[in-house]
Amino acid sequence: MAKYLIKASITVNGIVEKHDIIGAIFGQTEGLFGDEFDLQTLQDKGRVGRIQVTVKIQGGKTQGEILIPCNLDRVETALLAAMVESVDRVGPYDAEIKIVDISDLRLEKIKKITQRAVELLKAWSKEKTPDLKEVVKRIEDLMRVPEPISYGPENLPAGPNIDESDTVIVVEGRADVINLLRYGYRNVIALGGAKKVPNTIKDLSSKKKIVLLVDGDHGGDLVLKEVLRTLRVDYVARAPPNREIEDLTGKELEEVLSKVQPVFEYLENLVKQGNRDAQALLEFQKRLHGISREVIEETLTIPSGITDVVKTLQGTLEAVLYSKDWKEIKRIPVRDLVSEISNASRDSVYAIVMDGIITQRLLEASSEKNVKILVGARIGKVDFKAPGIVMLTFNELI
Repeated sequence: MAKYLIKASITVNGIVEKHDIIGAIFGQTEGLFGDEFDLQTLQDKGRVGRIQVTVKIQGGKTQGEILIPCNLDRVETALLAAMVESVDRVGPYDAEIKIVDISDLRLEKIKKITQRAVELLKAWSKEKTPDLKEVVKRIEDLMRVPEPISYGPENLPAGPNIDESDTVIVVEGRADVINLLRYGYRNVIALGGAKKVPNTIKDLSSKKKIVLLVDGDHGGDLVLKEVLRTLRVDYVARAPPNREIEDLTGKELEEVLSKVQPVFEYLENLVKQGNRDAQALLEFQKRLHGISREVIEETLTIPSGITDVVKTLQGTLEAVLYSKDWKEIKRIPVRDLVSEISNASRDSVYAIVMDGIITQRLLEASSEKNVKILVGARIGKVDFKAPGIVMLTFNELI
């Protein structure tokens, strides 16, 4: 389904056919903004649909309507509309095209769904007719897009949970923030269209994990390079090729974020692919993370006696913290575990065995303190897998 529909009127000072008008649009817009924004190229990529033209002849003139469905973003759609409006001849005749409207087809679809929902509710129970005003209000509340807050001195578009979250998702623009808010991601902030990374986001990177989430196009490449040469980034995620974050569905966003890569892994893959800039970016990110170029391999071994500990822990909702030589540091309730780890000194806890769920929050706190092994009753929903931590379940040890 197309996102937007451009509607335009056309008047030609002569008698022409539909195909003449379409040919004029293609011919007079060709190459105006380069090959990537050529109308034929956009159609070939599925970003612009089939142009529909209706005409009538009146008084020796041709008048008609032009409809152009497209899947471009708002800026590109406006540019396309202005480009079409610049066409001033059809064959040998002078012509004038005026944009009448640019409609958001998704909003129209939402309206139809709302109307149909009311109809279904009216037919559902004839004995108890629902309050239709209340029904419409509830549906509108459900479909309403949340508004971003303004964060920091630069008034960056952001979600409301930036300060509370241990991890921040950095995206390109306001539309990306709105789309993530629509699907429940409240720890998101936009670069705000600045050519340089805002100081607010630099400050956040010194205190929180940063997930850089960019579009899957050339623009995303440029943003990625600028951020990685400026900011400490922990994870990288990208929209599918030629897709934009603002257009992804909730399911697509979940899939993209479930495949985030540690920044080192992402850049190392680019180096292997022959990307010239990736090696320098990799070295810079390592310096920001305080990692030397020397690679130290470490073998992680779990003593056989831990199996007995796992059996005694089941049903207790307790956690046991171990030092590197597998000496018990302390036992605490699972509910206090994140707080305990957050307040611990780095490298003091080597392993955690717990009768509870390994969560994203626990994983991030453990990564900060260089914990190496997490053993839990089960592993919950973990979107961002911290490098260097082994996660196991009780079933894998018993």
